[in-house]
Amino acid sequence: MIYYKTGSKDSNLSKEDLKKGLFEALEKLGEKKKVLAVPPDFTRYPSRAGELTEMSWEYYGDKLTDILPALGTHTPMTDEQIDIMFGKTPKDLFREHVWRYDVVTLGRVPSEFIKEVTEGKLDFTWPAQVNKLLVEGDFDLILSIGQVVPHEVVGMANYNKNIFVGTGGFEGINKSHYVGAVYGMERMMGRADTPVRKIFNYASDNFAAHMPILYVLTVVGVNEEGKQQTYGLFIGDSFEVFDEAAKLSLEVNFQMVEKPLDKIVVWLDPTEFKSTWLGNKSIYRTRMAIADGGELIVLAPALIEFGEDKEIDRLIRKYGYFGTDKTLKATAENEELSNNLGAAAHLIHGSSEGRFSITYCPGKGKENITQEEIESVGFKYSDIDETMERYNFKNLKEGFNTLPNGEEIYYISSPALGLWAYRDRFEY
Repeated sequence: MIYYKTGSKDSNLSKEDLKKGLFEALEKLGEKKKVLAVPPDFTRYPSRAGELTEMSWEYYGDKLTDILPALGTHTPMTDEQIDIMFGKTPKDLFREHVWRYDVVTLGRVPSEFIKEVTEGKLDFTWPAQVNKLLVEGDFDLILSIGQVVPHEVVGMANYNKNIFVGTGGFEGINKSHYVGAVYGMERMMGRADTPVRKIFNYASDNFAAHMPILYVLTVVGVNEEGKQQTYGLFIGDSFEVFDEAAKLSLEVNFQMVEKPLDKIVVWLDPTEFKSTWLGNKSIYRTRMAIADGGELIVLAPALIEFGEDKEIDRLIRKYGYFGTDKTLKATAENEELSNNLGAAAHLIHGSSEGRFSITYCPGKGKENITQEEIESVGFKYSDIDETMERYNFKNLKEGFNTLPNGEEIYYISSPALGLWAYRDRFEY
């Protein structure tokens, strides 16, 4: 059921608009005794989920007893990040999700179903895992809050991904990422109906239907002036609410360019991107727009690690981003990689398969990743100061730019908020 929906490609929702819509939906639910909020972490700051969580706390007061950021494999939030993202929401409500330990398995999606949706590429079972708090907390409402946007693993982010990955466990996260990588991210990005989503939906219908989950979904993008804009708010408890949000997201978050792009420059906001685990969204979201032989330049001043999880970081350093064939071979031959399929998937996602070059420009602080480390995993390196002189993001506008020397580049300030492609590489 959809309890509230508003939005279009021309909408610009204010904080008051979000509050009005949220309160209207919550009013329809009736009285609740114990509420859990599951928002994203700071890596999804532009989603407006922090404000919506704070509004939920304002609405329910002490009946909202717990807030569980959907960390997935990400680094736990700091007090400063909680303050910035969630405003006046009390810190003592926040719980930390530990993906390797804090989960229960609701059921297993059968291998026959996995084989069917992946067109025979994989046939293992998939565990529907969630943080044990969702099961043992005796909540009569679970607010799953977040943003619908194109995504490299599932096609379109959020909805039940926020539950099964954001609060998921080691096996579930690893296998879902691997399904997406083996099936092919370019076949899925920007689509609501994908093999990974079908797996999540099977789990929702068969193992989690009893859970009182309400999805609060935003659609946020970057407008022509380069500013973030909220285009939609969709609230409900069914696939239909996600499907509505996904349709709008495809309108506002997807850019079809008229020709393959020879050079793309991406800025990674230092408050959001400290790892290639996240920073490689610059690769995922632009790969369908880059010309053969083109170049992707990633300005990453805060880059200090490859994986946010220490074991994943170690595996990335060891095996690198060297393409699907090498990664699948390494996965078959090395137990440490076959036991960490999420890392293997990420290595596939982060490679250009030799089709275009990827140049990372990390900062120069003591903690920053070095040139040697960048090059060891298969990327090119460029000095950030020299590169910024040539491509100063402060002087660039979103999209096409022609520089004083006549060079044409395409600039992206928020890779996590979009998907770019040219027609020959994207099929509706």
